Amino acid sequence: MATLKDVAKLACVDVSTVSRALNNTSYVHPDTKKRIMEAVEQLSYKPNILAKGLRQGKRHTIGVVVPRLHLTLYADMMQGIEYECRQTGYATMICITEDDSELEKEHLNRLRNGFVDGIIIAGTGKNGHLLRDMHADGLGIIQIVRKQDKTLSSVIADYDACGYDTVHYLYNKGCRNIGLINGSMNYAPYKERYKGFQRAIKELKLQEYCAISPDSINSFEYGYECTEQLLKDNPKIDAIMAAVDIQGMAALRALKVHSLRVPDDVRLVSLTGHSIGNMLETTMTSLEIPAYEMGTKAVKMLIDEIDAPKDIKPSPQHLVFSASLVERESS
Repeated sequence: MATLKDVAKLACVDVSTVSRALNNTSYVHPDTKKRIMEAVEQLSYKPNILAKGLRQGKRHTIGVVVPRLHLTLYADMMQGIEYECRQTGYATMICITEDDSELEKEHLNRLRNGFVDGIIIAGTGKNGHLLRDMHADGLGIIQIVRKQDKTLSSVIADYDACGYDTVHYLYNKGCRNIGLINGSMNYAPYKERYKGFQRAIKELKLQEYCAISPDSINSFEYGYECTEQLLKDNPKIDAIMAAVDIQGMAALRALKVHSLRVPDDVRLVSLTGHSIGNMLETTMTSLEIPAYEMGTKAVKMLIDEIDAPKDIKPSPQHLVFSASLVERESS
């Protein structure tokens, strides 16, 4: 493997000149720099990023801790995180928790003792003390999707508005028996969606119908079981709001089994739109959350925190993105 000395020898310059040219730390004559870059290409030289990071006190790596990627907005969000990291010379390490707080704790401790400069996390809310300790030790931390701790910066969506606005949207479509498939109130997005849903239901003087299930929240089984509950509680249900797309997909299936047509008999809206919603046989109306943009913004905020002087760290920032209603066949 070629070294910095090999590049310097081939380009007929000092090692320090090669270093300055590659790192753009000071002026190097264009002809000399061209000769150095030709030597780099000829030798297929790859700089030792780890050694460089240790010298600079940085690893140029960001840890990303999320519950899952498959069929969730986290997949689109990860694309934005990866893109912005590449643009700024950072790599990523992805950790999947399945919302298991012990597994999350294990991942966090590994990242803390490993080679990351900061962490972007959609947390369970059960490891707040550990996260605050890590942050106090100088590790940059940004919460994404879930704001579980007000002392740490966050990038989230306006979940309350998603719940509130969707009830009014369905009411204006003529629906009067509106059911919500939600998740655990331990997680901020589900709690906030329910608050918005409940507020709108009370304003419109409607009966509240809300279903939960012991199955994994982000699963087909969860959505199917909750739809069955809603139909059992009120056979006249004429609209269903699903917290996430996978629940909405299950609701479509359950309604078909009951010979209920969408949207003629029951209208359906997902409160967390993902790209798959437009690919279904019955395309699904959804509140589209700008996941990609949220991912890129989280990286920018984290790098600002990483680059800030140790004695002048930025105050916590809490960014809230709005969702956009995309009407499709299901409503």
